[in-house]
Amino acid sequence: MKVFPKIWQKLKPLNFLGLTVAGIINALGVCLLLSPVNVYDGGFSGTSVLLDKNIPVAWLTQSVFLIVLNFPFFLLGRKKIGTDFLIYSLYAIAIYSLASFFFNDILIKSYIAGGGKGSPVVEENVILGAIFGGLLSGVGSGLVIKFGGALDGVEVMALLFNKKLGLSVGTCVMIYNAGLYIIAALLPLFFGASMMWEATLYSLIAYFVCLKTIDFIVEGLEKGKAALIITENIEELASALSQELKRGITVLDATGYYSGEGKKMLYMVVNRFEIAKLKAIVAALDPKSFVSIIEVSEIMGTGKMYRKKVK
Repeated sequence: MKVFPKIWQKLKPLNFLGLTVAGIINALGVCLLLSPVNVYDGGFSGTSVLLDKNIPVAWLTQSVFLIVLNFPFFLLGRKKIGTDFLIYSLYAIAIYSLASFFFNDILIKSYIAGGGKGSPVVEENVILGAIFGGLLSGVGSGLVIKFGGALDGVEVMALLFNKKLGLSVGTCVMIYNAGLYIIAALLPLFFGASMMWEATLYSLIAYFVCLKTIDFIVEGLEKGKAALIITENIEELASALSQELKRGITVLDATGYYSGEGKKMLYMVVNRFEIAKLKAIVAALDPKSFVSIIEVSEIMGTGKMYRKKVK
């Protein structure tokens, strides 16, 4: 019992505010844009929409399925994901569930009762629903990640079972979503309707937009790039790059495999907007140098957004 006070001390009130906003944004995208035009989100979010549309029980709604599907896997995975991550995630999912109840059972029902068709935002325009629904869903999911949680239990489920299945977490998630979209396309056959392959393809568009938006929200415009530069003009080039880009530079020792000669190599991290300036400086001072630019997924230990300025 002594563990809980320590955990609550680690939690930040501002994060809960951010998670509240994120859950509402995600519900806006899914409930007002994707679901009304029969386009499905990925993971348990999309599964909840699919079950809601096909199980004719009044109280088994999307909001209920979001809790029933997500909570058990987050609780089972507590030791792997951490208690603070667990609390943030369950809170975000609860907000998403409550917002979904409001949008589906109040706004959408009122809209349909008034003679409306499709989405109250884009009506029956499926492509707009897929693009902007995926965008809002990505913003919501990305903000949840930024504030320390996750909005979907499929990745936690994959984390629990991926070793037993011999698959990576990413592959498990991909297989789950592929199965979800195939079932969504085939399910109408059991009710005497035609397959919904078109809706499935739009769902893939929405999912792609969602993933790209999450990347943008989590990593931002200043996604890092690491530059490795092998040069004969080490001092002049390092000085010019340091003065122009105002970033720290590490000088590494290297040895040419064929020549066996010792060389010097510069290592520095810049953002995407500084790549052109870096190339121009290198081309002007040592056009024969070898430059390799690598995508950096995460940086730690150099201050805010790896922007440790050189004084």
